[in-house]
Amino acid sequence: METIKNYLENMFSHLPNTPEVQKAKYELYQMMEDKYNELISEGKSDNEAIGIVISEFGNLDELADSLGIKSFVDPSQAMPAAKTLSRETAAAFLRDSAKQAYLTAFGVLLCILASLGPIFSECIPRSLASPDASDAIGITFLFVCIAVAVGFFIFSGSFSSKWSYLKQEPYCIDFETANWVNERKESYRATHAILLTVGIMLCILCAVPAIIISSLNTKSTFADSLSGGLVLVFIAIGVFMIVFTNMKKSSFDKLLSLNGTQTMGGNFANSHDGKVHYENPVVAAIMSVYWSTVTCIYLCWSFITFDWGITWIIWPIAAIINSLVENLLGDKHGN
Repeated sequence: METIKNYLENMFSHLPNTPEVQKAKYELYQMMEDKYNELISEGKSDNEAIGIVISEFGNLDELADSLGIKSFVDPSQAMPAAKTLSRETAAAFLRDSAKQAYLTAFGVLLCILASLGPIFSECIPRSLASPDASDAIGITFLFVCIAVAVGFFIFSGSFSSKWSYLKQEPYCIDFETANWVNERKESYRATHAILLTVGIMLCILCAVPAIIISSLNTKSTFADSLSGGLVLVFIAIGVFMIVFTNMKKSSFDKLLSLNGTQTMGGNFANSHDGKVHYENPVVAAIMSVYWSTVTCIYLCWSFITFDWGITWIIWPIAAIINSLVENLLGDKHGN
């Protein structure tokens, strides 16, 4: 019966997702199941029974009138034709998406850790380097980390550009592939929850090392630098986990959303695109450049004051503001 069920799902996959079509699909499945059981009871083999059932009920054009969905099966009313993505291609997409997620997350981690250079450069003994030389070492470390991070971003972009045709042309996946992708998504759910939880906890607990070190009343440049450095390490690892797991999870949603919820093949797809929409055009315009503006402020503030141990605070504050705006003024369902 699994073969018959998959065949039925593919028959209806491109029809509109309406109550009439859903009812017709259920009725046809009942007829196919009854016929299959009847043939098995008559002594037919499993393959013979499946072949007879498909030959008798496998032409939707002939059954559309009796099922009451002739208007939906009519070519003039059918959904636009889409190319089918094979299971092997879907698996390759998931592998490339995982690589892109790792490279992007690692690049973000390097961007955050880049500030460790200016922070710890103050700890270099004056017997080894002058103040100017120490500052130069710290700034060099900063730019090297950012340069490597940009390299990771560019390299990760090559994986996404490889699949750009999925946005340019209509594609879909058959029921068997959609079911396989959904199983992979469900098996990753626990891992996603753990990584997301630990990542958020690390960001929340980032101030704990600084509090502990300050409570020791250790008056030294190294202690001050260490407290600031550990804060960045906690945030970097936490953000790495959050970015990686969210990007990997979204790869499953992208594949499942190829069918779209407007068709019968979109039974695993989300009913929305996951993006936040704003009814107020002013808010929408501001939020479209929000993170670019935050980045610009961070860099300007940091390079003007060179207070790298303090300027990082803009990131958690910006994240809190972004979350508040999304929850108060945004609509994830795009209604």
